[in-house]
Amino acid sequence: MTKAILFWLLTTVLLTAASLADAPKKVPRIGYLSAIDAATESARAEGIRQALRERSYIEAQNIATEYRYAEGKRDRLPELAAELVRLKVDIIVVAGGDLPIRAAKNATKTIPIVMVGAGLDPVAAGLVESLARPGANVTGITNLSGELGGKRLELLKEAVPKLARVAVLYDPATPASVVGLNEVLPAAARALRLTLQPWEVRTADDFEKGFAALNKQRPDGLYVSQGSLLVANRNRIAGLALKSRLPSMGSRTYVDAGGLMSYGADEADSYRRVAYYVDRILKGAKPADLPVEQPMKFEFVINLKTAKQIGVTIAPEVLARATRIIK
Repeated sequence: MTKAILFWLLTTVLLTAASLADAPKKVPRIGYLSAIDAATESARAEGIRQALRERSYIEAQNIATEYRYAEGKRDRLPELAAELVRLKVDIIVVAGGDLPIRAAKNATKTIPIVMVGAGLDPVAAGLVESLARPGANVTGITNLSGELGGKRLELLKEAVPKLARVAVLYDPATPASVVGLNEVLPAAARALRLTLQPWEVRTADDFEKGFAALNKQRPDGLYVSQGSLLVANRNRIAGLALKSRLPSMGSRTYVDAGGLMSYGADEADSYRRVAYYVDRILKGAKPADLPVEQPMKFEFVINLKTAKQIGVTIAPEVLARATRIIK
């Protein structure tokens, strides 16, 4: 080999290496699909961003996120999921219950999906094959919110010992709410000697009419089921419950809006755990091989300010069990 050819080869290698070094690296894109609104999701989404930063993923530097919010409008979920697929995101994080997860699952069989906050047992709902081996492109964290209905009723009864009739506000389009109403709550109600008074809501216009009808039935308390419609209207529900002087049990966002109590998985802990799945998948792990995790931490929140407004005195032993008290 002549010196000229050797020089040419060496020059070519060096130039190629330099051009590769200068070429911009592909920034992974995360799709974030939520059934509710940006304001409600802001603290959860920030928790994920912080946890990703701890794993050296910095937003707008070496990772990017495309946010899509259905704002309580269930019919928008398939369209938003399809939009994220068209954007060719690397992972879709689905915040919320069964409907947004199913929308993402129907939109793609290849893009990894990380769920958080699912209501139903994901195996029973057909979202994964098993918790240990999900089997397809869906994995993540299940908060089993629908299965905690009995515990929520029990805590509401402990806080309000005279409780006898409980109105159950639910959305029939939300599978977890329907399962809770038909399978979980009745057994707990019988054990606690409570009478359930179901009341369904299908649109945002149903709440005022619903409460007017419920007040005629004179319930002693209110159980607010899970679902994007109910979460999106949590301020309205809390205000109506307050006006009706009804002690109520709902989600964490609901009690923050003025509801009396909430019990469930520690949402901050669950949402931070999303970063683990994102990191593993970006490093080559397959969702089918990443076990679905169940919550390890739970929180019991009491809004003492609301209790005073509706004239309910919470026993000291119940207050002592709360992980957080809003004053």
